[in-house]
Amino acid sequence: MTYDASGHDSSLERARELIDASSRIVVLTGAGISTESGIPDFRGPKGVWTKNPEAEKMATIQHYMADGELRERSWRSKLDSAARRAKPNAGHRALVALERRGKLHTLVTQNVDGLHQDAGTNPEKVVEIHGTMREVMCMSCGDRAPMEVAFERVRAGEADPACLSCGGILKSATISFGQGLVAEDLARSQQAALECDLMFAIGTTLAVFPIAAVVPVAHRAGASVVILNAEATEMDDLADVVLRGQIGEILPALI
Repeated sequence: MTYDASGHDSSLERARELIDASSRIVVLTGAGISTESGIPDFRGPKGVWTKNPEAEKMATIQHYMADGELRERSWRSKLDSAARRAKPNAGHRALVALERRGKLHTLVTQNVDGLHQDAGTNPEKVVEIHGTMREVMCMSCGDRAPMEVAFERVRAGEADPACLSCGGILKSATISFGQGLVAEDLARSQQAALECDLMFAIGTTLAVFPIAAVVPVAHRAGASVVILNAEATEMDDLADVVLRGQIGEILPALI
C-alpha cells in the first residue's frame, strides 16, 4: 500500500492504525529526516559528496589518517558545516511525541547530527549507529572530548589539532568509510528489531548495510513495516505501508 503527497490518504490511515496498535516501535532514521533542517544528504543531486567529491575522501579513514593536509581541510570544513547550525524540525519533534505516547522502543539513527536528542528524544533510547559529530576522539588512545574543544583549538591556529593525552590523530567520533560499526550498537539494533512489533523506516533508502538489515529482521520476526521516504527504497516490497512525501508534514500527521 503506497501513498504519495498527491495520492489517496488510505495509506496514511493504515499507517496510523499500525502505529496505534503497536507498543514496541523501532524507528530507523536516515539523512532524509534532517534535510528539512538544512543538512544536505550525501549522495542526492545536491548531496555533500555529489557537490564536493573530496568530502567523500575526507570521510574515508585511510585517506584521513594518511594525509595531514586533507585533515586540515577537513577541520576547516567542519567549522563551516551547516549541520552545526541546524535545529530539529517537525519530523524530529513528531518522534518525541511518539515516545511520550509510550510507544517508542528504540530509535536507531544513521545520522550523526544529534538532532533527535536536541528535539527531546531520551538519549537512552537512541542508537547512533554511525557515531556522532558532537564529539572528537583520538585514533590512538581512544580519548573522547566535546567537539567544541577541538574547534576552539582550530580557531586558535592549530590546523590539525593532536590528542592532548598522547599526541595521536584526532577525528570526529563518526564512523568513516573503512571503519567498522561499534559491535554493541549493532547488536542492540538487531535485538531491538527482533523485539519490535512495528519497524518504521524514515528518510533512508535502506541501501546502507549492515544496518538496513534490521528491516528484514523485524519483518521475519513478525513485525509490521512502514516506510516513509521521499523516494522509492530498496525494501518497499517488504512494507505493509509505503509513504512518500515531506517527512516534516507526513510524520506529525501520523503521530
